[in-house]
Amino acid sequence: MPARSFRRRKERLTFRRSGRSLKMAEAHQAVAFQFTVTPDGIDLRLSHEALKQIYLSGLHSWKKKFIRFKNGVITGVYPASPSSWLIVVVGVMSTMYAKIDPSLGIIAKINRTLDTTGYMSSQTKNIVSGVLFGTGLWVALIITMRYSLKVLLSYHGWMFAEHGKMSRATRIWMCMVKIFSGRKPMLYSFQTSLPRLPVPAVKDTVNRYLESVRPLMKDEDFKRMTALAQDFAVNLGPRLQWYLKLKSWWATNYVSDWWEEYVYLRGRGPLMVNSNYYAMDLLYVIPTHLQAARAGNGIHAILLYRHKLDREEIKPILLLGSTVPLCSAQWERMFNTCRIPGEETDTIQHLRDSKHIVVFHKGRYFKVWLYHDGRLLKPREIEQQIQRILDDPSEPQAGEAKLAALTAGERVPWAKCRQAYFGRGKNKQSLDAVEKAAFFVTLDETEQGYREEDPDASMDSYAKSLLHGRCSDRWFDKSFTFIVFKNGKMGMNAEHSWADAPVVGHLWEYVMSTDCFQLGYAEDGHCKGDTNPNIPYPTRLQWDIPEECQDVIETSLNTANILASDVDFHSFPFHAFGKGLIKKCRTSPDAFVQLALQLAHYKDMGKFCLTYEASMTRLFREGRTETVRSCSSESCNFVLAMVDPTQTVKQKLRLFKIASEKHQHLYRLAMTGSGIDRHLFCLYVVSKYLAVDSPFLKEVLSEPWRLSTSQTPQQQVELFDLERNPEYVSSGGGFGPVADDGYGVSYILVGENLINFHISSKFSSPETDSHRFGKHLKQAMNDIMALFGFSSNSRKEFH
Repeated sequence: MPARSFRRRKERLTFRRSGRSLKMAEAHQAVAFQFTVTPDGIDLRLSHEALKQIYLSGLHSWKKKFIRFKNGVITGVYPASPSSWLIVVVGVMSTMYAKIDPSLGIIAKINRTLDTTGYMSSQTKNIVSGVLFGTGLWVALIITMRYSLKVLLSYHGWMFAEHGKMSRATRIWMCMVKIFSGRKPMLYSFQTSLPRLPVPAVKDTVNRYLESVRPLMKDEDFKRMTALAQDFAVNLGPRLQWYLKLKSWWATNYVSDWWEEYVYLRGRGPLMVNSNYYAMDLLYVIPTHLQAARAGNGIHAILLYRHKLDREEIKPILLLGSTVPLCSAQWERMFNTCRIPGEETDTIQHLRDSKHIVVFHKGRYFKVWLYHDGRLLKPREIEQQIQRILDDPSEPQAGEAKLAALTAGERVPWAKCRQAYFGRGKNKQSLDAVEKAAFFVTLDETEQGYREEDPDASMDSYAKSLLHGRCSDRWFDKSFTFIVFKNGKMGMNAEHSWADAPVVGHLWEYVMSTDCFQLGYAEDGHCKGDTNPNIPYPTRLQWDIPEECQDVIETSLNTANILASDVDFHSFPFHAFGKGLIKKCRTSPDAFVQLALQLAHYKDMGKFCLTYEASMTRLFREGRTETVRSCSSESCNFVLAMVDPTQTVKQKLRLFKIASEKHQHLYRLAMTGSGIDRHLFCLYVVSKYLAVDSPFLKEVLSEPWRLSTSQTPQQQVELFDLERNPEYVSSGGGFGPVADDGYGVSYILVGENLINFHISSKFSSPETDSHRFGKHLKQAMNDIMALFGFSSNSRKEFH
């Protein structure tokens, strides 16, 4: 516009929502001032309501900063407390006034040093000297307690004790841990007291590896692999190990940073299906069928959890009767986090705070502020905002509807597209809003969930919807996408690089229980409380997506659709029995399920395969996962006995117990830092840095995991009283197949009488069929239970 024309015309700042002008009251709340440019100058008008909102927002930010500072102090001095400083100093001063020197002459030396200043009286010098010595003594006590706790937590003998039996030494050790653990720990209190992940000896790792592959290899192949392994253990291995030891002394954890970078962030394939995983809603219960209401309670519950996380009020996970802490580092990037694509490697962007979410509905993106009048929006107010989005009739802009497909396809095209078309202007602003949101919300247009009249098809559809949806209606780069379906069912899709499933599961348990048992709904299905017409409407994000970018979006969508349509999913609840009856058999529920999976796979494929079970290493600082190689010689012997009609029940039962004990031993080794695969992975990374080739490591890391399994733990059983509310059972969650010709199996043991399974494979593989595997798995579970003499009738009596 020419400058002359601009001077003649009176320009007014306006605000629009979905093509319609906002009401003046809403505009006043949206901005702190309005101005009018006229030939006579600028007419400036301040909005008192907006200034109030700015003041309250700033007050909220300063409160959060103060709380972070306070928590930092409390965590920094743990296992002591800030008040203990006063106790120590007062104790030192008391002994000084009693003419007793507790410092063995140190206070006198401090006094003489202060005497050189010439600014203090004798009494002042005595007080300052006592305070300085008391503070030094207090810090020394903290360091001593922290180091003592670290040494105590390095002991893992309790894990290898026989179940139900505890030695006197272990009891004494537990008492010592509790003494040095302090009182009322916060989420991150134990971080500096956790031991470092130990580096196993190369020969031990190589021997365990050879033992794990023995049942999977023919004699000639095993001899060749043994020769490669022994040569590695003697020659190249010790050289690589030296560098790994050096890293373990220098870094907090010798595995985690490389695992995050090379396994997750450097992966150039689609995140959808291949990496991201999902969490389901309650199996049978839908507390309301109003989509906006369920979203209102769900979003509010998530934000309550974030509030507790910001204040570090979430209790650290403790094992062995609330004695042994697990690492809490993965909680740090749960919110305000997004994976940013790069051509060679992705990065993780994490903000300390975010005051908005982005909601996707019918191809459109809306920015929703989470605070009003300096407080968090209430559930009914969030429902109101969501309903406004549902009622908005506006159409998607060009390229907007399928934009999220960029996060579902290959990483390199997305990285190039982001750099070329989203680095400036309205596209940058809108993309920033998405990536810097607290989390992403999808209002799905489909109805999902368990239907009694068609349980298999309904659960399979529900699982696939959470895993990939329509490939363009979830932002797969966000730490998690909260999904609410049209019929009120909900779920979550989580990105994997920032944390593992148990951390997301902890959040999800809190959300489901808070939604149903604390927040609740009114009789008409709406959230409790009143609406608030003064809250500004959600803001439509604006995009200007050129045709070249739209072509990239279509390519990514085609790639994602091919991947999604190839996923064969079978999700089902197993009602015949649960961990209650398994425990009556005096065996580990996890070992029972893993042996059933081995039996089911053998019946399905007619052969054994390399099996991955995820275990955690969070007994160590910044620990993530380790692999339990569930297919062992002992498990194979048991499976072969089960399919051999000449074997007696007694013989099968004996082999089952041997295989079960072996599995538990392998699991304990993995948890205590003596696993196989993370050590070999890190040795391989070092070999690449040194530009040396290892045929042994190359072959080990190229072996496919054709059966990948994971148990979803229930971590907050106290949130769900299943005796009073037996229908409030979790469905768990799942993930896509790891190998093109293999299975992915996730399971959760819910209460005493239910196990939920999630089985994935690919239609394109002629060898796999998820429903067929599911039938074999059910039969395997029943066949193993029959060994213990529990018939169908006796199981019903147990229920």
